[in-house]
Amino acid sequence: MDLLNTLVDKGLRRELPTREQALAVLATSDDDLLDVVAAAGKVRRHWFGRRVKLNYLVNLKSGLCPEDCSYCSQRLGSKADILKYTWLKPDEASEAAAAGLAGGAKRVCLVASGRGPTDRDVDRVSETIKAIKEQNEQVEVCACLGLLSDGQAERLREAGADAYNHNLNTSESTYGDITTTHTYADRVDTVNKAHAAGLSACSGLIAGMGESDEDLVDVVFSLRELDPDSVPVNFLIPFEGTPLAKEWNLTPQRCLRILAMVRFVCPDVEVRIAGGREVHLRSMQPLALHLANSVFLGDYLTSEGQAGKADLEMIADAGFEVEGAGEVTLPEHRAAASGGCGSVCGSHEGCGSHEGCGSHEGCGSHEGGGSHEGGGSHEGACGTTADACGTAVAPSTQEPRTDLVAVRRRGAGTDLAPNA
Repeated sequence: MDLLNTLVDKGLRRELPTREQALAVLATSDDDLLDVVAAAGKVRRHWFGRRVKLNYLVNLKSGLCPEDCSYCSQRLGSKADILKYTWLKPDEASEAAAAGLAGGAKRVCLVASGRGPTDRDVDRVSETIKAIKEQNEQVEVCACLGLLSDGQAERLREAGADAYNHNLNTSESTYGDITTTHTYADRVDTVNKAHAAGLSACSGLIAGMGESDEDLVDVVFSLRELDPDSVPVNFLIPFEGTPLAKEWNLTPQRCLRILAMVRFVCPDVEVRIAGGREVHLRSMQPLALHLANSVFLGDYLTSEGQAGKADLEMIADAGFEVEGAGEVTLPEHRAAASGGCGSVCGSHEGCGSHEGCGSHEGCGSHEGGGSHEGGGSHEGACGTTADACGTAVAPSTQEPRTDLVAVRRRGAGTDLAPNA
């Protein structure tokens, strides 16, 4: 297929595809899906080999968020039956992080629900970062605390943070349909603050909220312009008790096309499969490893993930290897530009899961902030229907799989052992 050959060539040169080419990836048929995965896989292997970076989330403060992000189980007015607790103490957070590190994670994502941190909150998180790094000097720490005020990113950097996560989530044109208590521009401002402070920026998206193909391409092109070191891709987790609980339109094939499009647009960036992979990719998760080079290990912020042991077996069985603590994640040209981002030095990559902090479950997750997994996104080509405006909309192709959405009842904030 000429399209795929062109996209591979551009990816190897770090050349931006056209919007039409990105849209064409999302519009490919299921018959062409393996060709799409193989093509994007060439780009992934060129820049990242067969390494898979493991990240581990620690939810520092769960629930009771004043923001109204529609996708989030921690949002204002949420009736989701999630864990609710205030700030973990530094030693509690360090203990939780140790479980993920023992399972092979090289990055810990510290997430807290809320609009943004107070200066006292920054002090708390700074103490937690120091406690974690005292136990493991090589660990990368990414913070995901919501919107940052002036000077806060610098303070986190001084405390030892390597990265900061804050997801754009969706396109600027549709952002107001998802959240009204802050703006798209607020999110961009926070990513820029992280960049300016010398942190490795992490920012991604949530698919499955009813967005069109054009919305998906818009947000990914915006991310390319912001130039984060890592881009977490979340798939809406439709929690009962949230406004998007009925959004169950994603299929494994759709998720793979989205990941491939992200890889073509952001070829040399750490692409992370974040919240919702177990719910929407299901048995096709191993194929996604040919597109993304980073995943979350174990549970998310307010939902349970696949067993940590199963994650490790999946990676090995698919022919990939877990990235070691001493390996640099990013390609040399990008690592040098970001001061070692993704390397053992504590660069910044972020997180990006979709459940906790204005970002999306993996840190950058937004469930007190917002996780996403299922959504009625629009395909805009074969197999789609049209809405009243003539926009192509993906039909509801699967029954709700509420059996796959399990609220987290273990790990941080509980007396039970974590999943890692």
